[in-house]
Amino acid sequence: MERCPWSEGFEQYRRYHDEEWGVPLRDSRALFELLMLEGAQAGLSWSTILKKRDNYRKAFENFDPVRIAAFGPQDEARLMADVGIVRNRLKIGGVIKGARAYLAMEAAGTRFGDFVWQFVGGEPLQNRWTALGEVPASTAVSDAMSRALKKAGFTFVGSTICYSFMQAAGMVNDHLVGCPRHKVLKAGALPGGKSGIAPGRKRRANASSATIAPDESGST
Repeated sequence: MERCPWSEGFEQYRRYHDEEWGVPLRDSRALFELLMLEGAQAGLSWSTILKKRDNYRKAFENFDPVRIAAFGPQDEARLMADVGIVRNRLKIGGVIKGARAYLAMEAAGTRFGDFVWQFVGGEPLQNRWTALGEVPASTAVSDAMSRALKKAGFTFVGSTICYSFMQAAGMVNDHLVGCPRHKVLKAGALPGGKSGIAPGRKRRANASSATIAPDESGST
């Protein structure tokens, strides 16, 4: 299998590429977990967070927003002492804020899954990149998602993080066309799936590769 080049390195990464990355994710709780983990990797590598994912699930009550929203100072101190996660006070606080924002959104009658999928019209955007260097770090769509999430009370949701989230959650099919997963995911798309080449695609200054590589750091 000629996988996307970023996935080679260790077996867990290859499995993540083959089984999870780019598969449309609709469940609100699962999407919340993914967004929180994407925020945790800001400034780090996705491989670091992937290796710690089970630790994160244990530390954050399996990403149950109700339980996380009730966290207080003792929980924050516990998390800051947990060597199994990234011990960054702002990022830990960001998950707690995210849980409260998630609950507020749902209490207002908006499912989190519907909220994030609205930015792509409810269907995965189909891209046709042939090389990593073609893949944008962010787009006008991720810009809009970032602004909306910040307005809703989320943190660590910059446009680059949002685009990485969109890639991982299958809102865009950013497997390279030479990767077998591109064809599989395109075949599973709804009829009339849209082109994902959004206006305003941007690359970070001096970036040598695109955000298709989850090892790249995000931005807040």
